[in-house]
Amino acid sequence: MTVNRDLFDQVMVPNYAPSSIIPVRGEGSRVWDQQDREYIDFAGGIAVNCLGHCHPALVKALKEQGEKIWHLSNVMTNEPALRLAKKLVDATFAEKVYFANSGAEANEAALKLARRLALENFGAEKSQIIAFNKGFHGRTFFTVTVGGQAAYSDGFGPKPGDIVHCDYNDLAAFEALISDKTCAVMMEPLQGEGGIISPTDEFAKGVRELCTKHNALLIFDEVQTGVGRTGDLYAYQGLDVTPDILTTAKALGGGFPIGAMITTTEIAKHLKVGTHGSTYGGNPLACAVGEAAFDTVNTSEVLAGVKAKEALFRELLTAINDKYNVFSEIRGKGLLIGAVVNEQFKGRAKEFLVAGTSEGVMSLVAGADVVRFTPSLVIPEADIREGMARFEKAVAKVVNG
Repeated sequence: MTVNRDLFDQVMVPNYAPSSIIPVRGEGSRVWDQQDREYIDFAGGIAVNCLGHCHPALVKALKEQGEKIWHLSNVMTNEPALRLAKKLVDATFAEKVYFANSGAEANEAALKLARRLALENFGAEKSQIIAFNKGFHGRTFFTVTVGGQAAYSDGFGPKPGDIVHCDYNDLAAFEALISDKTCAVMMEPLQGEGGIISPTDEFAKGVRELCTKHNALLIFDEVQTGVGRTGDLYAYQGLDVTPDILTTAKALGGGFPIGAMITTTEIAKHLKVGTHGSTYGGNPLACAVGEAAFDTVNTSEVLAGVKAKEALFRELLTAINDKYNVFSEIRGKGLLIGAVVNEQFKGRAKEFLVAGTSEGVMSLVAGADVVRFTPSLVIPEADIREGMARFEKAVAKVVNG
């Protein structure tokens, strides 16, 4: 069988428009395609490959667990799931863990839990969910409606109700919206898909205080920011704001699909036996790999390294911008970095991604105006410099037409 990009158009549902290249192997922060062409990976599978490709610790965990037991369902528990849950609890504010397969599923569980708690504790009137414009929380119908981008939720018929939005970092608008009828507020502690937008300290702390005042649960969607991405194990720790529920996925498995919702015992008790579930949630293979990824990332050396690598990315992007004058701002935290194109290149962020691929460097976008970088947390400095040299050629190509 000939496997190429044309085969995608023949056999796959057309909801994606993938690149013409098909990667076939990776090692560290480098990837090779079918023609054995090499790329520096600054995309990281959209902030998933926190340890790059084929990290020895993850490969070892997968092989060892693959020879033990693969799947049980939640009729029984398993050792890798319990070990990983204990480590998540020990390292965070949480006391209880629910495992899922993805960030969307973790967010779905968080939202269902919030609604159920409000119904049981306060009654049917307390059902409002507040989220933020430009936010992204997954692609299930519930989570995509909570997400603040109507383009993703329109066109599928009636949406789940009692969900409202306001602008991120607008504390006055949020205060005007929240009330005793609000059951939950879902927010990213740094907006990813919406353009790599950090919260102000005043906003983050203000949201927390208002949630407490109105008996609303604060849900932090840390699907993209979690597991070391910002230089803290979880971004809430760097904000000095503790949520009631936190969701984590992407980097949690280092490339193996896994998600989790973590919370307190008092909140978790509302998901009684039979109220929610997942056939694959807590899968032994996923949790074994997740444990290896978590152990590797959750060290002072790796987390400090993320902050040092952020500084290098900013330095090199600034140097490129000094030459070509294409970015108005470099923003983000840790290795979740956004280069915002200026007015001259407004709406053209994807051109830099496409040009980068042709120069042998993989990046992302966050909307039409932001080039996004989410590389491995352990990417070597040499790979950062080489990747940025290639990205500079891509910038030159776009600027010079």
